[in-house]
Amino acid sequence: MKEEMDTIIVTAYAKAPQNTSMYEVYKHIGVVLEIDRKSREIVNAEFTLITNLARDYFKRLSVGYNMDHGVDGLLKKIENSYFAPSTNSFNVALKSAFRRYEERALQHLNEKNR
Repeated sequence: MKEEMDTIIVTAYAKAPQNTSMYEVYKHIGVVLEIDRKSREIVNAEFTLITNLARDYFKRLSVGYNMDHGVDGLLKKIENSYFAPSTNSFNVALKSAFRRYEERALQHLNEKNR
C-alpha cells in the first residue's frame, strides 16, 4: 500500500463581500487546490462560487498552473479576466492557499531531508 498520494490538497478561505449572492449563500469564498507533488502543478481545483460557469472558469484558469511561479502569475490571470465584486476576496483566499502550500511543502522537504 502506498504511504502517500502523488497529490496534495490545499484549502483556504476568505470572507465574501457583503451584499453579494456569495455572502448570502456561503459567507466565505473557499479555494481548494489539488497539487501534484513532483511537478508542483495544480491538477484540479474547486471554488465556492455561486454559478457553475464561474466555478468551471476558475478551474480552467487554475489547472496546469505551476506553484513554482508564485501566486502573482495566477492573480494576474484572474485580474485580467474576472470582473466581479468578489475579486478581492478570491485573491485573499488564493494568497492564503499559496502561503499554506509553501509553508507545508518546505516543512515536508525539511522533514524528508533529516
